[in-house]
This record gives sequence, C-alpha cells and structure tokens, in this order.
Amino acid sequence: MTKILTAEQIQQYHENGFVSPIRVMSEDEACSIKAKLEEAEKNYPREFNPENRNNLHLTFSFLDELAHNSIIVDAVEDMIGPDISLWASVMFSKDPSTNHFVSWHQDATYMGMNRCDFLTPWIALTHSNLEMGCMTMIPGSHKQNIRKHEDTFSENNILTRGQVVKDVDESNVVDLILKPGEMSIHHGAVIHSSKPNKSKHRRIGFALQSYMSPEVEQIVGKNMWMHIRGKPRRDHDGMSLSRPQYDMDPLSVSQRKLADENYSYILYNGAKIKRNY
Repeated sequence: MTKILTAEQIQQYHENGFVSPIRVMSEDEACSIKAKLEEAEKNYPREFNPENRNNLHLTFSFLDELAHNSIIVDAVEDMIGPDISLWASVMFSKDPSTNHFVSWHQDATYMGMNRCDFLTPWIALTHSNLEMGCMTMIPGSHKQNIRKHEDTFSENNILTRGQVVKDVDESNVVDLILKPGEMSIHHGAVIHSSKPNKSKHRRIGFALQSYMSPEVEQIVGKNMWMHIRGKPRRDHDGMSLSRPQYDMDPLSVSQRKLADENYSYILYNGAKIKRNY
C-alpha cells in the first residue's frame, strides 16, 4: 500500500519519467521557507551565490528539514522502497528578466552512478510557470539509453558543463507548471530543460538530487550520502553525512566542503573545462 502517491501517479512516473504536481505543503509554508532562504542569503551571501548552490541542505537546518519532509520522503518510498539515502541538493534560482536557461539533458549523464533509476524531487518555493522558465519534460525519454551530450559551457546555461542533447523531438513536450509548495519528481534519465525567466519575479526551486535505493552506487568519485530512512547503506568506500545541528555549524561546513569537492570531481570528470559550479 502506498503512502502518498496514487496508483495512477506511480504509473505516470513509470510511463512518462516524471509525475507532477504533488502538493507538499501550503503556499504559506513555502513562502515561509522562501523567507528563511532570503534571510540566509543576506547573512551568508557567499554560501548562496550561483557558484555555490550545491548541498545547502548540509549546512542550513530549514533545507535539511525539507530533505527529510515526510510527504517528500513518503512519495520517494512509494517509488523506490523504504531504504533511502540522499546524495546531494541543488538550489535553482532564476532572477527576473534574465537569460539563464537549462538545455535539454539527462541528469544521469554525469552523475557517475552504476544505474539511472534514481529520482529527483523538485520543490517549488515560488511559482514556476511558462513565463518564469518552468521545467519541460520529454515524456518517455527515460526509457532510452543515455544519449550523447555535447559540452558547450555556454555562458547563460546554468548546467555545470552546459551539456546538451541534440535533435530532441519536441512535438510532445510537457511543461511542469508548479505553485509554491508543490513538487515534481523526475527520473534520472528523462530528458528535460527549462527556458529563461522572462517574468518580473524570481523563480526558485530546490532539487533534491537525488534519492537513491541501496542498489544505486557511485562508481565515479566517492560514495557520500545522507541517510534518510530505512536501513543505512554499507558502501565499502562510503561516508555518511550528518544533519546540521544549526545553520553553518562547523562540522556541517567541513562536510559540505568535502561533499562539494567530490560532487565537482564527479560532474566534471573528463571535461576539458571546469567552471565554478
């Protein structure tokens, strides 16, 4: 028996490679988290610049709480079972009237895992619609193999390598329009993208990238994760990351530094150029 998702939603995920929208919290609760984020940005600007957007859940309690949110984790359990670990997180923020975009890509391309069937919840802390550059999915594309990606390192492409899948059939795209407090969940191999934010408002999404079952292992870089639920992992080369006791506590800061260095090594493995994120 499932905890959060219906049988229809689970079928949608398996058929399309994504499911959306799923209500996680009220809009007021999402706005409260956004307010905490903006306060943290003022207090710790170096921690939230575009080059330092990964693994903020390791150093800020309100984002750690989001990573452990029971509705999110219950939905993940409906998909991959009770033994769950989290590898990383990414804060995707698009400022108003900017040209930053995300090209067509598959997450699993450069994440260095032994398999692709992991999943990423993307939680909207603001509205995310067509004008604001919401995510767009190619349904069923997760059933393909990982496609060849070209590294472009395009200036306005906010992916690490500006990686892009060419010749994508866009005839049946699905735009994932979300309200604050809603989330989508997508498969590690589904092809997706997002366009620039042309609105007058900031678009913020927090991606928990990604929740893994014990069958998924890191084969590039080190296994570094946060235990979320069920039986702890027992990777021979693994490191279990601790939850922050308070914002920017010294242990969490040191662990995030290690996790970010490992994540950067994985994402840029074999690349000719390395950017700051």
